[in-house]
Amino acid sequence: MLYYERKLRQEGFDIIIGVDEAGRGPLAGPVVAGAVFLKSWRFKNRIDDSKKLSAPQREKALAELSQKSVFAVGITNERAIDRFNILEATRMAMEQAVSLLLKAIKKPAEKKIHILVDGNMKLSTSLDFTAIIKGDSKSKSIAAASIIAKVTRDRIMSLYHNLYPQYGFLRHKGYPTRMHRQAIEKFGMSIIHRETFICQTVS
Repeated sequence: MLYYERKLRQEGFDIIIGVDEAGRGPLAGPVVAGAVFLKSWRFKNRIDDSKKLSAPQREKALAELSQKSVFAVGITNERAIDRFNILEATRMAMEQAVSLLLKAIKKPAEKKIHILVDGNMKLSTSLDFTAIIKGDSKSKSIAAASIIAKVTRDRIMSLYHNLYPQYGFLRHKGYPTRMHRQAIEKFGMSIIHRETFICQTVS
């Protein structure tokens, strides 16, 4: 999973940033993006597409990433998703994460930076970037970003579960499961539900 990272290093890039998101498909909650610069490529824990890891594996991986990387998170809430659409909201979260990461790195002006983005997302940036379809399975940097985004979003949805336990967010994290749909039919929408998503599924 280091093909792209090694290739970019050979091309003279000093800082390689991986970017990915979590939460494009749920009916509730924000979309969260992670941006990460790996200071090491060696990990004891598995760094892979977050969907291939269990929740405990993701938590352990994040703990190690906290020591061996610099990362930042961008969040776009439900209202913005309804207002702009999920694609634009995802782009906003990714660009926010990258901006915060660049501030955290405090990179010297002469350093060359390249961004690896999961999917076919085009970011508004003057930096070099490459969009990679299924990048979270092909790049360790993107995989790390996917873990950061997924764990962060899951924690947010666990907090929402405490506020709205009737929807079962702790179990499905806002995704359109049968249990979640039945809860919406029974209790109606909460303030963290995406109205545009629910209208589309109902119509």
